[in-house]
Amino acid sequence: MSIKHEKDVIIACDFPDGEKTLDFLALFGSERPFVKIGMELFYSEGPDIVKKIKARGHKIFLDLKLHDIPNTVRGAMRSLRALDIDMCNVHAAGGRAMMEAAVEGLTRHDGSRPLIIAVTQLTSTSPEVLQHELLISRPMDEVVMSYAQNARAAGLDGVVCSPLEVKHVHEVCGEDFITVTPGIRFSCCDMDDQARVTTPALARELGSDYIVVGRPITASPDPVGAYRRCLSNFIG
Repeated sequence: MSIKHEKDVIIACDFPDGEKTLDFLALFGSERPFVKIGMELFYSEGPDIVKKIKARGHKIFLDLKLHDIPNTVRGAMRSLRALDIDMCNVHAAGGRAMMEAAVEGLTRHDGSRPLIIAVTQLTSTSPEVLQHELLISRPMDEVVMSYAQNARAAGLDGVVCSPLEVKHVHEVCGEDFITVTPGIRFSCCDMDDQARVTTPALARELGSDYIVVGRPITASPDPVGAYRRCLSNFIG
């Protein structure tokens, strides 16, 4: 299934409650940026926050990173498909059968569905953590490519990966396979808790389809200006 998409900047609205989130989005006036709702906000406010933000005209990436047995993930996606979201995700580490079940559960009776992508490895995961804590001995790039190929085979639309891995993902999975890339900072020296980061301009050069930007926008003294700077640097 091919779903049309355009490059965009997604703001990670990692706020503790709906009031702070809606106040933040109100700063943008008539602009309607694409936003990400993650676990902190969704678990605090539930589906209502999705409905409120969607009613304001925003596209929504619901970032819950489902990872469970196939039947449980199928049922969870069936519950989420009634929400008017534009993108959601699972962990590729759950395997092909789980990812196939996710697509099945998310698909509506008319055959439509949001974009569904798979997390390969978190951008906070370093090669050292991969090897010594997760006991995965293969190189990071090889692991990410294998997970991406599994996601493609399972019928997903793309993956979450580091911008540093985008070119290789497109080489092995095709240019139409979407790459959603967090770990974006205006300066690569400002890494916070990320291990594999790039700037918006470098993400564009590397071929990212979407960049997810949180604290560089949400913690900025001028969030709207920071968002526009991201757009300009990433899309032009």
